[in-house]
Amino acid sequence: MKIAFFNTKQYDQEYFDRANQNAAQQIRYFSSHLNLESTSLITDEKVVCAFINDNLNAEVLHKLKSKGIELIALRSAGFNHVDVACAKQLSLPVVRVPAYSPFAVAEHAVGLLLCLNRGIHRAHNRIREGDFSLRNLMGFDIHGKTVGIIGTGKIGQAFANIMLGFGCKVIAYDVVHNEQCIKSGVTYVSLDNLLSHADVISLHCPLTPETYHLINQETLAKMRDGVTIINTSRGKLVDTKAIINSLKNGKVGLLGLDVYEEEEALFFEDFSKKGIQDDVLARLTTFPNVIITSHQGFFTQEAMLNIAQTTLSNINQFEQNGSIQNGVI
Repeated sequence: MKIAFFNTKQYDQEYFDRANQNAAQQIRYFSSHLNLESTSLITDEKVVCAFINDNLNAEVLHKLKSKGIELIALRSAGFNHVDVACAKQLSLPVVRVPAYSPFAVAEHAVGLLLCLNRGIHRAHNRIREGDFSLRNLMGFDIHGKTVGIIGTGKIGQAFANIMLGFGCKVIAYDVVHNEQCIKSGVTYVSLDNLLSHADVISLHCPLTPETYHLINQETLAKMRDGVTIINTSRGKLVDTKAIINSLKNGKVGLLGLDVYEEEEALFFEDFSKKGIQDDVLARLTTFPNVIITSHQGFFTQEAMLNIAQTTLSNINQFEQNGSIQNGVI
């Protein structure tokens, strides 16, 4: 099938070309984000391949349908950027990559935790300037601490196993209990119990109407003073303005973010010459006890290859018999 591939980076083309070595699919790569204006680039393609910061609202979906698009292939697990109800109404199937490498994201979350706790980012900058002092670099033993995990799917489970290996007490909250986590030694508790007892809280749940701004002024108030919060899931799980206030008053001691609630216009792009126009994000970057990465938790060789292979497999399946695997609708 002919595929219009939007929001292309060099690494996307490299891994999709590798997965498509037999040239079963005809891919035309565009650097443009998918939006109403860029749909004009589509000619005779039947599939659109999109990423998490592309626009798939109702207006765009109607335009795609009118141009003869038969399938939307997301190269991501998340699909909150898609108007699913509209896609269903238009009988426009949407497929995704439900799991590419839970270890990639879980390990990135651990990396943020370790770097923040021991001030590795600050020490690195100091050493480069000839400052070998240990001032304000004291961390804490992660061993023996209580780690709270919100969301125990494959990524949350992988993170739990790592924390258990560190010798932590791991508690979790999820509407569905993961039996493998329980067998490994994870204890499920209520959300309030987790918030009030955890030294470290790591978010691994999807973004839904129920989890929007799960971390807010009210839930932050229930946490231990100096709590460490890690979010490698979805930016809108966290009320950024509320967490900035909690950083200022010391309620939050350390904050690691791989996602940001207004990241769509920023992440994956280079603004080093333009400067950050988002005042809230700019404020976050001023805190020495905050590390922000640009949604790179998924970004490993293994994950990128899995994303490419699964996306093309979804398209192949649809082309062969019209069936949907890994469908959102």
